[in-house]
Amino acid sequence: MTLSTISALSPLDGRYAGRLAPLRPLMSEQGYMHKRVQVEICWFIALSDAGFAEFKPLTPGARTYLLGLVKNFSEADAGAIKEIEKTTNHDVKAVEYWIKSKFEARPELRAASEFVHFACTSEDINNTSHALQLKGGRDLVILPAIDGLVDKLRSMARAYAEVPMLSRTHGQTASPTTVGKEIANVVVRLAAAREKIAAVKLLGKMNGAVGNYNAHLSAWPDFDWEAFSRKVVESPEPLGLGLTFQPYSIQIEPHDYMAELFDAVARANTILIDWSRDVWGYVSLGYFKQRLREGEIGSSTMPHKVNPIDFENAEGNLGLANAILRHLSEKLPVSRWQRDLTDSTVLRNMGVALGYAALAYHSLGIGLGKLELNEEALVADLDRSWEVLAEPIQTVMRRYGVQGAYEKLKEVTRGKTVRAEDLHALVRSLEIPAAEKDRLLAMTPASYIGKAAELAKRA
Repeated sequence: MTLSTISALSPLDGRYAGRLAPLRPLMSEQGYMHKRVQVEICWFIALSDAGFAEFKPLTPGARTYLLGLVKNFSEADAGAIKEIEKTTNHDVKAVEYWIKSKFEARPELRAASEFVHFACTSEDINNTSHALQLKGGRDLVILPAIDGLVDKLRSMARAYAEVPMLSRTHGQTASPTTVGKEIANVVVRLAAAREKIAAVKLLGKMNGAVGNYNAHLSAWPDFDWEAFSRKVVESPEPLGLGLTFQPYSIQIEPHDYMAELFDAVARANTILIDWSRDVWGYVSLGYFKQRLREGEIGSSTMPHKVNPIDFENAEGNLGLANAILRHLSEKLPVSRWQRDLTDSTVLRNMGVALGYAALAYHSLGIGLGKLELNEEALVADLDRSWEVLAEPIQTVMRRYGVQGAYEKLKEVTRGKTVRAEDLHALVRSLEIPAAEKDRLLAMTPASYIGKAAELAKRA
């Protein structure tokens, strides 16, 4: 069967395939194989430099050739490994055999071929490959996408810093804010969540079948294998892996760092779910219009509709991402005794979780780019909501010791349509300094925004 986007089981490889092109080389099975080849080659070259009499340092030409296998790894190479796996029924062994097949025409490498995968268990290769995949996915796709959203939201926060907007607590009219300040709230939250994603250390272990260097020490008992392994894991690419060394493990790396990373991404996603729903509401209120796209249809039967589909798409895909991320976070740190295989099949869905997140970030970016502020709607809403000035009036009354301030304003405003003249009549009757009366009489819902504009510009 020839697969196409229309026959794909997952919409990530079907309907939305084009949007996820940057993530696919990193988090796909091909990407997984690529990283396995990278780890095996890195380990092999490091062994040649370890000073063993049985494995002399590789020549510069051999090193260049080996690093070229990593740099130039292709879909055809991944296909060749899959062909070998049909026989081995073992994916890591298939990678080992593929690498050895590349040594056939080079006597120097062929003579040292038994040092490919030397003393390694499959998980030494797999756990470091997963970490490299996550490194690429996080640093090249997820963080840049979040950074793009933060930058866009920050520019909106500053542009709309002084545009008054009616707040709604419990869905009811409340003290005014500004559009920019509400966006600034999201900027600050999302930027903090982004830093937590970036701060997670990506760990790798290369310590053998149960984490004790058993096989390594059986070959060279006096060699410092732990220091050697640390050097391979932590040295920068391409001769190292550029990860953080994990000194304690069972057969598998414990995956606690993965849980931390996935939780951090899920937290950022939750912030964006909150924002997607708020924007949806603001579009519904008319605070934002959406730029039209030529030929786009909002409804099959209602020609007038311009739906907030980008924010709805984002909300749905962020929910899917978080459902998978949370399962990964809860499941991966749990393993029976020294090893079970439940993590293996689950780990193959890391790309699915990040794919739904990346898809959502893309939709949000498109949606934000289509928004246009409708200041007329914002002004009209504020002009209908003079009751929000009950708060400042009663606060000034309290300052000057007017008894029953809250109760007097409640009597005038609660559950009623409040007019400016109603509030002004109350203010004029108050026994407070004339300057304070004038200040309150000059106040409007649009001017009662506190430090909102300053806070928005500062975000």
